[in-house]
Amino acid sequence: MENNNGSDKRMNDSVYSQKFRAGKRRTYFFDVRSTRGNDYFITLTESTKRTDGNGFDKHKLFLYKEDFNEFLSLLNQTIDHVKTELMPDYDYDEFAKRRAEAQKAWEEQKLNGGENTAPVHYSTVSKIADAPEEDNHEDVDKW
Repeated sequence: MENNNGSDKRMNDSVYSQKFRAGKRRTYFFDVRSTRGNDYFITLTESTKRTDGNGFDKHKLFLYKEDFNEFLSLLNQTIDHVKTELMPDYDYDEFAKRRAEAQKAWEEQKLNGGENTAPVHYSTVSKIADAPEEDNHEDVDKW
């Protein structure tokens, strides 16, 4: 039997990670993690800032390789149903356009000598935030 006194963190190693800020209070994390047996699984984490300002609530989904295809198929079908049947007239590119505008504003400020700046959230296109980019899931929403 293997003694796991905290030194063997292989099961929690993230080998790939993506972050998506979705609003002022919500962030999604897409992480590929490895197991001791050199296998991989995905964790999808939603982190929301608590309304009382004291930390974050996190909801995590574990997705294993044997479920990838069916999960992706059903997710795509569900999204397509909303887009084509329930809300066909909605502009689904609206938020991507806002993000692009915010990124452009941030790059322009950076070129004009702005220091300690980081990309801003698409909802704050008119303001450039001095916010560090955080990789730590615990602190990412604090800026």
